[in-house]
Amino acid sequence: MNIEERREPEERQGLYRREYEHDACGVGMVANLSREASHEIVESGLTILKRLMHRGATGNDPDTGDGAGLLLRVPREFFRKAAGVAGDFGVAMLFGGEGDEGKIEGVVAAEGCEVLGWREVPVDPAAIGAVARASLPRIRQLFIGPGGGEGGDGGAAGFERRLYVVRRQIEKAAGGVYVCSCSSRTIVYKGLLLATQIEKFYPDLSDPGFVSPFAIVHQRYSTNTSPTWELAHPFRAIAHNGEINALKGNLNALAAREASLSSDAFGADIGKLLPVVHGGQSDSASLDNVFELLVAAGRDAPHAMMMLIPQAWGEKYHMGHDIRAFYEYHSALMEPWDGPAAVAFTDGTSLGAALDRNGLRPARWTLTGDGLFVLASEAGVLDIAPDRVARHGRLRPGSLLWLDLERHRLVEDAELKAFYARRRPYRRWVKENHIPVTGLFTEIVPSHLADGAGGRAALRREQRRFGYTLEDMELIIRPMAETGRENVGAMGNDASLACLSKRPRVLFDYFHQLFAQVTNPPIDPIREELVMSIMTYIGNDGNILSETPGHARLVKMTRPVLTDDELRRLRNIPEFPAKTLPMFFGESLRESLDALAADALAAVKSGAKIVVLSDSPAASVADRPFRMPSLLAVAAVNKALTEAGVRPSVGIVVESGEVREVHHFAVLLGFGATAVNPYLALASVSEIGGDDAVKAASNYVSAVCKGLMKTMSKMGISTLRSYRSARIFEAVGLGPDIMREYFAGVTSPVGGLELEDLGALIQEDSRRC
Repeated sequence: MNIEERREPEERQGLYRREYEHDACGVGMVANLSREASHEIVESGLTILKRLMHRGATGNDPDTGDGAGLLLRVPREFFRKAAGVAGDFGVAMLFGGEGDEGKIEGVVAAEGCEVLGWREVPVDPAAIGAVARASLPRIRQLFIGPGGGEGGDGGAAGFERRLYVVRRQIEKAAGGVYVCSCSSRTIVYKGLLLATQIEKFYPDLSDPGFVSPFAIVHQRYSTNTSPTWELAHPFRAIAHNGEINALKGNLNALAAREASLSSDAFGADIGKLLPVVHGGQSDSASLDNVFELLVAAGRDAPHAMMMLIPQAWGEKYHMGHDIRAFYEYHSALMEPWDGPAAVAFTDGTSLGAALDRNGLRPARWTLTGDGLFVLASEAGVLDIAPDRVARHGRLRPGSLLWLDLERHRLVEDAELKAFYARRRPYRRWVKENHIPVTGLFTEIVPSHLADGAGGRAALRREQRRFGYTLEDMELIIRPMAETGRENVGAMGNDASLACLSKRPRVLFDYFHQLFAQVTNPPIDPIREELVMSIMTYIGNDGNILSETPGHARLVKMTRPVLTDDELRRLRNIPEFPAKTLPMFFGESLRESLDALAADALAAVKSGAKIVVLSDSPAASVADRPFRMPSLLAVAAVNKALTEAGVRPSVGIVVESGEVREVHHFAVLLGFGATAVNPYLALASVSEIGGDDAVKAASNYVSAVCKGLMKTMSKMGISTLRSYRSARIFEAVGLGPDIMREYFAGVTSPVGGLELEDLGALIQEDSRRC
């Protein structure tokens, strides 16, 4: 089941939907390199927060902010005095949960830990706005001991992992509680507050005994979710300024991997952590969940962040071979969480910061001679005399830094990346295991569409069957074949909506690409070409919690558009058996789609690594005379493989004659296709090219690739791996049942055709042709 299908039902008011909202915020952190905890660090964090207040927002109540908070080291002596706890302990900071105390304590006991006591967190409701007071939850702290000996199995790290499992189990058992943090290392104080209110609202933060060696702070500008107490930052491990534009694709890919997850650190407990991300969260909260899992399973925090928000590493990007190999290896494990982002993060012991590959969020830092480190969304958040400054700088696109408080040093980008790139032989793993397939243009035209009178007649017949028009040929395909780019028009698209057209339209035309809005800007695919990529793989291992050479055993494609030669090569790779399944139907489109999905799943369980969905005459079936829409076939097969937990390692390749425009490719990829062979479009291009058919085909493929980058850039997405399965579309003219069954997560505001209607239209049009 994909992440969109397991989201909790949400209230709808007319055409309003929660995901239409967007956001931008302010983030900062301060730390003492000596790791000495002090109340001055807490005060400095509060000062930074106040000076980032202009980056936040308020609604109709000017005294209610969109959210503000701090992530701090647990002040152990403070809690020993305030709560009377002794020995080793962790603290769970809870919003709500009245009446669920028994369930919560039962979870703690079931995980082998001990309930040490509860503490009512002192708060001052008079310090906050009326709207915040109206939704103010009960705020308490639960103190948890390791049980079974000091630190339990695995020492401090083992206890921290058990607290992570405890938190996930509390979230499942007690639906009325939100756990801000549950850790022996860190604690989060946050809420639906203005930056200036948090110190007064939480008297703990003003107590001289409340000390910490670092503070991560965040002031929220809530435009991608409605402001709530729970969605204020920081989260358990990160504070994030920006947007994850590829969120739907990331979550769908993560949901598909969950059946494959395994970890020596968690053993059988891994099932207790699923789903990794539950529905209804913001993009930042989702990123926090995945980062937290990677770190808890044993990856270093900088390593995990380099996986999630990688720098650009294409062949044209200047960088070392080892570092490029590191990113190429991990690109098969995790697609980028793509979008403008400045992130502060911590493993509870040390802390760091990272910037997205485009560098679309600011992050400036200062290090003083006495070891005070400050980073924030802008300069000037703390008053530091010039003669105190030892070093200062800013994060550059795709860079990160790490404040190692255990070794008392600042580790910058180049050193960090060189260290992690050489911890494993990634370069050798990548070189020895990748199987390239692209770059073959020796045969452009399928044999049944070859030159000659018979070939031309067959070509015309196929073009009619797939609805090719004179406009398609002259205004779309010919310019692509001749110039290597899409045709440019000044008046926009004035064609009627597919659902209102009197002429048959392909299913792709019922979907419209969404655009980046508000603060998550589109990017320029020409000027940003260096950081964009349409590379794709087949054979990805679903277990993102391990590292083996086998993760690099992949079919590598530099682009998702395949020529006939490349498809033939894909079908003949011994280690990646391919199964071709026909996209045809008879009387019932629904029954044929169900059968196709079942056949694909059976093929995969029998060892197939590549499923080719084909509507070519060679794949035709005698008792199924009608071609089904390739988009429906991809959606049905992708859903079946995902629900069975086998999707990550399987490539879904479309061999279709109906695919010709960039939009067609984008929709197929957006709903889960791995690669597309537009055999009829390539044959049409070959006819246009005449004696130079190879050049025309090369131009056409190049034009499609440029068009895909332009399409991704409209949502501020840089990589095809992030765009795939992201479903960044809106449908116009399709009914609720077909959307729910095949296109979950995509809106279709006005309703329209259902599956049976589409089947009838296809049959009628086919008979007419």
